Amino acid sequence: MTEDLLILITLLSAGIGYRIALQSSGHEWVKTYNQTITFILLPFITFIITKTIAGNIALSLGMIGALSIVRFRHPVKSALELVMYFNLITIGIATSVNIKYAAGLIITTILIIFLLRVFQLFFQRFNVKIFPSSFDDGNELNLIEIKSKQKNTEIENHLNLKCFSLNEETGEILYKLAFDSQKELKTFKKKIETNSSCKIINFEII
Repeated sequence: MTEDLLILITLLSAGIGYRIALQSSGHEWVKTYNQTITFILLPFITFIITKTIAGNIALSLGMIGALSIVRFRHPVKSALELVMYFNLITIGIATSVNIKYAAGLIITTILIIFLLRVFQLFFQRFNVKIFPSSFDDGNELNLIEIKSKQKNTEIENHLNLKCFSLNEETGEILYKLAFDSQKELKTFKKKIETNSSCKIINFEII
């Protein structure tokens, strides 16, 4: 039991530690929700794979074949998507060998996903966005584009602002914001509609 706990702490520390180190050294891509889950889950998945196929050549070859099919035959949109496919394959193989490993991976995966989401929602209450939205993660985002006759400090300081541009001829400013949540976007839209200097020119929800 003590050894299992030590392994759990080591794997968790490795994933979180690498993410913090990369973020601290200026790698912004690692800050997203998808990348955070990927960094935490991948060490656990690799550990279960190793424990499952250790000493079994036939199972090792089967695992290599299965993972190769996912990696090279399927158009992967994000790192998290690829990790989840590996996760599901690992669970299937681990269950046939030792259900304890499969159960451990299932519980760990579900807990990590839900805990990170709770963590994210908690900070949103204080208007802090710990995981920035990213088009590179393969996620469909809810978008809104706003044209303003004057500079809008509230929009420019918004956590979901992606870019803005100034039309020097008309003096109008175009703001583009991306939201993970439909509810959050609709609430923001209602607020903008009360501002007479702003006009919504594009509104996309998924």
